[in-house]
Amino acid sequence: MSTQISHLAHVDPKAQIGQDVQIGPFCFVGPDVSIGDRTVLESHVTLTGKTTVGSDNRFWQNSVIGAEPQDYSYRDAAPTQVVIGDHNQFREGVTVNRGAEKEDGITRIGNHNLLMSNSHVAHNCRLYDHVMLVNGVLLGGHVHVHDRAIVSGNSVVHHFATIGTLAFVSGGCRVPTDVPPFMLAAGSDNPEIKTVNLIGMKRAGIPDESIRVIRHAQRMLYREHKSFKVVREHFETELQGIFPIELITLLSAIEQQRAGRMGRAREAARTTPLVESKETAAKKSA
Repeated sequence: MSTQISHLAHVDPKAQIGQDVQIGPFCFVGPDVSIGDRTVLESHVTLTGKTTVGSDNRFWQNSVIGAEPQDYSYRDAAPTQVVIGDHNQFREGVTVNRGAEKEDGITRIGNHNLLMSNSHVAHNCRLYDHVMLVNGVLLGGHVHVHDRAIVSGNSVVHHFATIGTLAFVSGGCRVPTDVPPFMLAAGSDNPEIKTVNLIGMKRAGIPDESIRVIRHAQRMLYREHKSFKVVREHFETELQGIFPIELITLLSAIEQQRAGRMGRAREAARTTPLVESKETAAKKSA
């Protein structure tokens, strides 16, 4: 199959288009866009700004990728962008804003992610791999969603919050703080950790013994309200200091969360220097 571009689409001559790409009617592809092989744009898709798309992605109708960040401080003074990996699906009405002039200036989408209809990924967010955003999910700026996490429909995630690996957020949640790895959070306002994401862990092939340890840690931390120190010491004794990688991941995330502000480990990123300005970049390339 060769590349197919509808005569009703607008594709800037400067855009880089890979092999076997399909671009449907009324799509707009800007000059600083790069599209990888076998990617499909259904009708009415907009790819704008500096946007790099990998291979085997699919964009459904009315998705808009790479538009300016919705950030009052944005001044278009530095080259910011969206970087998308491979095998992602962007359903109808999905919006992904390019980075603001903070952190590294990039909004990143990894591989094998599913963004359902009308979900929104704000500036400087990062989605890792195999993430699912269900219909109507809103991610504030600088949110990180780690591997195989699921955020259910109409949930709203506060900027700088982190959703951990294999975490599950129930529908309609307001998420103002980090959700640790492997945990299931539920409740409309400041959701509580209810249990572990047992189904997700089993589907991911996590060993039964590791699941047992994570469930035990969840009970101690969120039901018995043991201190972090007590929980760590308990497992050092029980497991003779040999922690499964899942427990290391969980404890590390909780430790970082408690070291941060407002229950969000990534709040420290607010002080990250801005990306370099266009003037500085031009001087370096001169």
